[in-house]
Amino acid sequence: MKKALLILFIFTFCNQTIVAQKETTVVSIKNTANAPTINKNIYGHFAEHLGRSIYGGFFVGDTSKIPNTNGVRNDIVAALKELKIPNLRWPGGCFADTYHWKDGIGPKENRPTIVNQWWGGTTEDNSFGTHDFLNLCELLGAEPYLSGNVGSGTVQELADWVQYANFGGKSPMSDLRIKNGRTEPWKVKFWGIGNEAWGCGGNMTADYYVGEYRKYATFMSDWENTGGLTRIASGSNSADYNWTETLMKNIPVNMLGGVGVHHYAVIDWAKKGDGVDYTENQYFQTMKSALKMEELVTKHSAIMDKYDADKKVAMIVDEWGAWYEVEKGTNPGFLYQQNTMRDAVLAGATLNIFNNHADRVRMANLAQCVNVLQAVILTDKAKMILTPTYHIMKMYRVHQDAQLIPLSFNSPSYTYNNETLPALSASASKDKNGLIHISLVNVDAKKDQKIEINLKELGIKNVTGSILTSPKIQDYNSFDNPTKIQPTVLKGFKIKTNTLELIIPPFSVITLEGK
Repeated sequence: MKKALLILFIFTFCNQTIVAQKETTVVSIKNTANAPTINKNIYGHFAEHLGRSIYGGFFVGDTSKIPNTNGVRNDIVAALKELKIPNLRWPGGCFADTYHWKDGIGPKENRPTIVNQWWGGTTEDNSFGTHDFLNLCELLGAEPYLSGNVGSGTVQELADWVQYANFGGKSPMSDLRIKNGRTEPWKVKFWGIGNEAWGCGGNMTADYYVGEYRKYATFMSDWENTGGLTRIASGSNSADYNWTETLMKNIPVNMLGGVGVHHYAVIDWAKKGDGVDYTENQYFQTMKSALKMEELVTKHSAIMDKYDADKKVAMIVDEWGAWYEVEKGTNPGFLYQQNTMRDAVLAGATLNIFNNHADRVRMANLAQCVNVLQAVILTDKAKMILTPTYHIMKMYRVHQDAQLIPLSFNSPSYTYNNETLPALSASASKDKNGLIHISLVNVDAKKDQKIEINLKELGIKNVTGSILTSPKIQDYNSFDNPTKIQPTVLKGFKIKTNTLELIIPPFSVITLEGK
């Protein structure tokens, strides 16, 4: 009997050891000699004339008691500079294809009003226009990304906007710019030729849009920007691979700076679910939609490779993020939603995907920056809070313009209701100072993830880190408790014989720094 018990104990102990080994994810590096640079523009943002994004968000007017610079909130500018925001997309979105830029220049009292037909039917006074936006970008140290009106505009209108913003010599548009108070051109590099041409930008077919794109692109000339303009085509709606194929096949590479892709993490467009009061099933389905970005980027890249083997054309994911039902009691056309740990996990995992595909993905824009969808900043009159997504963007800023370090690992599974997702997401880079950064995300809502990383392979000896986590996945920063969720110093990891061992709690994000 004792012998049988001993055998049972040995079997059980060995079996537990085997299970423990299986539950440890070993992360190793690949050859980095030819790895691409992670373009800082992957960490871009989006500010559409939508809800309280511009008016009541960025822009409060120069008579406001809220501290501002020419009407733009100083606290928002300071917060975004902390993120090292590389670019900002404006004025839309759907709004772009109803926006006529000349309505937003000149004396504010003389500007016509406009009805925002896409978002709430509100009337805007055009007090925030081209000068306001481009001057804001200068304050931020960010590249402006202007979305041109193709849906209801004209070729001449867009060509004039380019000349107004960029031409330093004498011309009708540069003379008009100078008259309006700006002597030097802004030299805007990034220009979108329409937005969502397949939908709110005109309900065009891919073949029809190709012709429109080629026509508009032809007349957008710029002799002053080094390298010329980056013309960005209105890209596909998520998995519409035919759209990308049609554009790449029929637009010469020398006319294309980038091709867009839009993808939102949505449970169900008919019933999107609440931003705060959600179940694990809703969390799982949101993450399932978000992680589809890996498949989308891979398949769109493969199509682009057929026509552009040298990868001259950038993939630009200029709208991404989570989309839920609006917060209760708010205008349904304003798309205001709260931001929980779910959004932090989603942001970290998505940015890891972009980092790991840095050879083709060279710009992206989180939707949106302030008070709309997966915002990094929320405001309530004079109050301002930083969301969990903001903190992820700040933790990940270390990857901007750093060389990708390809990682390899077999992710454990996050299983819910007989469906599975990869539980672990990761990316790594080496910056110009030789510092190594590794970002890790545990997607699993319930289980810890044990990680081992060979430090000798990375050539580092000392490691520090930060972690974003919270007791409940539904936790968020409120105006009453604005610092409930914020990064803290990572503790509890071990280094044994050149191996880093750490445990990532459920729904948490970690960034490590090694030297």
